[in-house]
Amino acid sequence: MTTTHAAHSAEAPLQEHFDATIARDQRIEPRDWMPDGYRGTLVRQIAQHAHSEIIGMQPEGEWISRAPSLRRKAILFAKVQDEAGHGLYLYSAAETLGADRADLTRRLIEGRQKYSSIFNYPTGSFADIGVIGWFVDGAAICNQVPLCRSSYGPYARAMVRICKEESFHQRQGYELLMTMMRGTAAQREMVQDAVDRWWWPSLMMFGPPDGDSPNSAASMAWKIKRHSNDELRRRFVDMTVPQAEKLGVTLPDPELRWNEERGHHDFGTPDWSELQRVIHGDGPCNTERVERRRSAHEDGAWVREAATAHAAKQAARARKGAAA
Repeated sequence: MTTTHAAHSAEAPLQEHFDATIARDQRIEPRDWMPDGYRGTLVRQIAQHAHSEIIGMQPEGEWISRAPSLRRKAILFAKVQDEAGHGLYLYSAAETLGADRADLTRRLIEGRQKYSSIFNYPTGSFADIGVIGWFVDGAAICNQVPLCRSSYGPYARAMVRICKEESFHQRQGYELLMTMMRGTAAQREMVQDAVDRWWWPSLMMFGPPDGDSPNSAASMAWKIKRHSNDELRRRFVDMTVPQAEKLGVTLPDPELRWNEERGHHDFGTPDWSELQRVIHGDGPCNTERVERRRSAHEDGAWVREAATAHAAKQAARARKGAAA
């Protein structure tokens, strides 16, 4: 028997147990055996999610110093702080799979790992902050609530708190827009302009159509994710249309209409070529976002070194105390 054949034979019962665990809708935990493909898919997805939270701090963080009131400043500061926490939860979940946080960051700033395409668009007005909360965080809720039932335990548990906070962010964004829509004509125009610019990129957040998505089938078979890209996109549209009517804005899609037979809205097709351009680095802010992340990582090196040295000193003291 060859070494390779022996290894496969030894893994067969482990694979059967893994498959049975997935079939029973139970959780895979870090110490459990898992196929390399499952582990690799999780690292890719969780890392992309973590990177998106960290990069996603930038478009809104730019407005903290320019927020129109102390209340809005405090709300925005708290939201950006939440996003930083989400990134840390997710990097920690990736580490349970054997990934190294520093390596994931290097892969991001070297362009070897991706983050959500939505964060490569500029925030031109304060209305954009409200629309990000309404559209972007609303899309995140559609995508991430099912991840609370992900088959990988640490990822699913991290998503519970993240989703609670994203829900608050979505309501905060919508409240900001409601306030602006009750304001001046210029403020209402500002909101409509932001809606026009962010609608299609928000639909692209869910990824390419199901037929063109290279990872969805495996992720759904392993129950890492529970719904396809197109299904999540449809849910987002159905959720958002009545909210837009209540707000008093027009969604920029002439094909958008209720389909009584399907029980869902029909809507137009996003520009998938634009999504591919943005994913591959040709969006309005790709270079700016990654360079700022690179700069922050390099500028923070001394903090990481100091924290590491302090932790080593504390551990040495603990060992010395135990020996005494």
